[in-house]
Amino acid sequence: MNNYNFDTLCLHAGYKPDEEIGSRQVPIYQNASYIFKNSEKARNLFALKEFGYIYSRLTNPTVSVLQNRMAALEGGVGAVCASSGHAVQMLTFFNLLKSGDEFLASDKLYGGTINQFKNSFAQFGWKVKFTNFDDLQRVSALINSNTKAIFAESLANPGGNVSDIEALAEIAHKHAIPLIIDNTMATPYLCKPIDFGADLVVNSTTKFLSGNGSSLGGAVVDSGNFDWAQNNKFTLLTEADSSYHGLKFYETFGNLAFTVRGIAIGLRDLGACQSPMNAFLTLNGIETLSLRMKKHCENAQAVAEFLENHKKVEWVSYLGLKSNKYHKIASKYFKKGFGSVFTFALKDGYTACEEFIKKLNLFSHLANIGDSKSLIIHPASTTHAQLSEAEREKAGASSNVLRVSIGLENIEDIIKDIKTAL
Repeated sequence: MNNYNFDTLCLHAGYKPDEEIGSRQVPIYQNASYIFKNSEKARNLFALKEFGYIYSRLTNPTVSVLQNRMAALEGGVGAVCASSGHAVQMLTFFNLLKSGDEFLASDKLYGGTINQFKNSFAQFGWKVKFTNFDDLQRVSALINSNTKAIFAESLANPGGNVSDIEALAEIAHKHAIPLIIDNTMATPYLCKPIDFGADLVVNSTTKFLSGNGSSLGGAVVDSGNFDWAQNNKFTLLTEADSSYHGLKFYETFGNLAFTVRGIAIGLRDLGACQSPMNAFLTLNGIETLSLRMKKHCENAQAVAEFLENHKKVEWVSYLGLKSNKYHKIASKYFKKGFGSVFTFALKDGYTACEEFIKKLNLFSHLANIGDSKSLIIHPASTTHAQLSEAEREKAGASSNVLRVSIGLENIEDIIKDIKTAL
């Protein structure tokens, strides 16, 4: 199936109609458990000697199709889907870190991710070091013997910073640790981090992949390229697991070790499984991903150009503008467009942002991105409110900044709404 082009994979990857039933659409397996053919089959499934379906917290046929499709779209060997983007981030690090371990992360991440990494992860004894990933020498200098991963967004939310994935991968692999890239804002349509050396790719499927704000979900895709046994850092994957009678995941499953452990232990014990209905809705959304992303990018480019020339706008941070500091490097990683989410600042500050939002009619004021409809939010008072002023500044979410997610409406209507509100 991987021999097909991206548009075709969006429609077909991971599913072949059942010969007996013949449903062209992926069925919704809305069930909790599965009948075992016999006792031997049951024993083998529970011992991980066979792959199959036991209980929908672990595996479900509808969710399995989404996992296989995500792996195909990102160019990996396997994927694990969870109940949200944050759930899949937790599951990813649950496969890598023990108490006392560290990882390195960009200081320009989505505010909710910064909060999760800094505060919630601390309860597990996991330590994060945030730094400016534009300074690659600084990134390399911060890595020590306890560092187990590097985490960045291919396209930062909301600031629009672009990670130099290839350079970060080189640093990570020099220190024998994986590079994890959050590809939510770009989607595999615009950027495929694995092609540039990323080892693990996470997505909030809630956003552009589902495309209509109907379903929560997250996915982590494993490239299958990282050698977990090259050192003694990733013992959760390489050493005997007591809950499976001494089974060693990497020794047993090779380049599927991360994926299998993510399901067999991550979903089993964290319990953050994706519902079959949400998987079904996301699969439906992915079918039109290429078409939608093309239109998203076209509309966003036009809106950014309009705002850049408006007297009440202080600045616009959109990759498609030649004035953007990341435009050159973005052209390397984003060949089909520059996304639909970006920020801009109003000269008159916080109050002007509130008034602007109030006067919009077409845009929806809410905390999401990637919807087919145009969306707006004031990050400093909402998504990034938990951060300090300095942290908000680093993340590109100062008090006079607005984040927009440009939808699929007629571009004349979108610009008219913005123009009237300004």
